[in-house]
Amino acid sequence: ALVIAINKWDGMTTEDRERVKSELDRRLEFITYADIHFISALHGTNVGNLYKSVDNAYESAMAKWSTSRLTTLLEDMVKNHQPPMVNGRRIKLRYAHQGGSNPPVLVVHGTQTDRLTDAYKRYLANTYRRVLEINGTPIRMVFKSSENPFAEKQEGPTFHAIRQKKIERTQNIRAIKKEKARKQRAKKR
Repeated sequence: ALVIAINKWDGMTTEDRERVKSELDRRLEFITYADIHFISALHGTNVGNLYKSVDNAYESAMAKWSTSRLTTLLEDMVKNHQPPMVNGRRIKLRYAHQGGSNPPVLVVHGTQTDRLTDAYKRYLANTYRRVLEINGTPIRMVFKSSENPFAEKQEGPTFHAIRQKKIERTQNIRAIKKEKARKQRAKKR
């Protein structure tokens, strides 16, 4: 969990405050989940809000959610915004469960999940963050694809190849017998 506190805020001019805010936005754009507090430890300004954010961040990091709730949310998200199609087939997201906490790990099972776009993964993570009210902690999303039992080729010939060989062998035997019968008739004449 993460809460950012900027101290010495009371001693800054308005221009300095704006510059610090813009630099924070620029340099910490990857930490959109963290609460930022501008405090003055000497005067105690906004320090009380800091403790509330720390408690919220800890609760979010250690929260537990049921598989049914996460799956229901996943189904709603897929209904509102379907995953992209890959090679003419829709990526199917089956169910979700919690894989751990601190930070929360959400595991999503489906087909072709390795082909999900980063934008769709962010959509899922941001929607889970908004609906589950996760603040001050990152969400780790893990995507697992089910195995295709027909993906691996069998070693050795397939059923079709074995059948084709039997047919060819039978045709060869018939041709040989036909040739022998023809030669025997020719000898008799």
